[in-house]
Amino acid sequence: MAKTAIQPTRDQDYPEWYQQVIKSADLAENSPVRGCMVIKPWGYSLWENMQANLDKMFKDTGHTNAYFPLFIPVSYLEKEAEHVEGFAKECAVVTHSKLELNSEGKLVPASPLEEPLIVRPTSATIIGEMYSRWVQSYRDLPILVNQWANVVRWELRTRLFLRTAEFLWQEGHTAHATREEAEEETKKMLRVYETFAQDYMAMPVICGKKTEGEKFPGAVDTYCIEAMMQDRKALQAGTSHFLGQNFAKASNIKYLSEAGVQEYAWTTSWGVSTRLIGGMVMTHSDDNGLVIPPKLSPLHAVIIPILHNDAERENVMAYCAKLKDQLSAQTYSGREIKVQIDTRDIRGGDKIWGWVKKGVPIRIEIGPRDIASDSLFVARRDEDKKTSVPRAEFIEKIGEILQSIQDNLFARAKKYRDENMVEMTSKEEFYKFFTPKNEKKPEIHGGFAIADYDGSEEVEDMLRKDLRVTVRCIPLDGGTPKSDKCILTQRPAKYRAIFAKSY
Repeated sequence: MAKTAIQPTRDQDYPEWYQQVIKSADLAENSPVRGCMVIKPWGYSLWENMQANLDKMFKDTGHTNAYFPLFIPVSYLEKEAEHVEGFAKECAVVTHSKLELNSEGKLVPASPLEEPLIVRPTSATIIGEMYSRWVQSYRDLPILVNQWANVVRWELRTRLFLRTAEFLWQEGHTAHATREEAEEETKKMLRVYETFAQDYMAMPVICGKKTEGEKFPGAVDTYCIEAMMQDRKALQAGTSHFLGQNFAKASNIKYLSEAGVQEYAWTTSWGVSTRLIGGMVMTHSDDNGLVIPPKLSPLHAVIIPILHNDAERENVMAYCAKLKDQLSAQTYSGREIKVQIDTRDIRGGDKIWGWVKKGVPIRIEIGPRDIASDSLFVARRDEDKKTSVPRAEFIEKIGEILQSIQDNLFARAKKYRDENMVEMTSKEEFYKFFTPKNEKKPEIHGGFAIADYDGSEEVEDMLRKDLRVTVRCIPLDGGTPKSDKCILTQRPAKYRAIFAKSY
């Protein structure tokens, strides 16, 4: 078996493979504080590109950005008990305002606060308080606000990007005069997430509605996008919540209607986080390292000079510099082509493998023979081959090549998902699908099971206990049952749903 850059491989140990891909790509590492991470420049550049594209999409749909405090009084969370209950045990609490030296010369908390403060697990409660001040009349609605921020949820079991105690995210919070407007907003933002996931991340997703047992606490309806990772587990990549008037009543968000009647507003919330980076890693990367869709990559191409002696240096470096300028003058997906010349004084093979592991879409190798023929030795990260391309042709077609990589990554991920999305016709078949052959160290197994079921929480509880499987969503397209009976209980079927193990 050919040796790969990442050890172990996906098939050998998927969780460890994931960690090694992140390490070898220099995306992030664990911080001194348990459960937190340091996002390194390459990883943060990815987040910046995600943020920039999402931010434009939010603003194109009429939203504006604001910022709300990091600290939330405990009393604010108590107003929304149902909402908070889901993550109360994950809250970080500030109880003192300063530190003092004790008799042993150690710093200890001093000056207790009159009221403990919560480090925001979400800003919903503080935003609700502010909206209650901002909204007086129907003329003040709708409020369409998004926030880019960090949040803290004291997770016990963490994994870089997928689940950390502190993470970066955006949270949209809107208030409307009518139920219809709020429901339209909820579904609109879900489709924004779908478009971003598929068009920018090259990650196919299923849009769906959560069951009563899986929806966001306090929400009337929760919608989600679900993606399949290469271990066939589901990743909930984004959510959009129709909150009805529940949060408005808790926060006293009232307005005087056009008819002169006091009404509670209708609200929504929606968000994605740095979890998207983890999703991108697990969707596209291979046993040689990270693979990045070109629309999100910090670099589109890297130029690697091939030098055999110092006498070649001047001519090769001049050619590389000119090529960089020519490529940088081109655009792709609304931004200039990002190119870097690797001038590090290390072996050429180490340079090549370093960029392979970082996932740069295109590598260009240039030596004296390439200059003599005015051609480039080009490797695409999505293909295991190198080709010689005339320089002028490559410059002209760089945008097409990048889009071809983008399209290929999406097609490959969709093919994998579709091949592992299976229609279930019996309980026996369902249980066999989700049961690994090696229970002590499970191999990659399962996938997305499509099945008619009765919609009961009894079924959901049974599957969690027996198989660690959950109802991921009821698809917005195709959620009507095809048969009369639930395959798991034989009772009347209510939904056609996607089932999977998940992150």
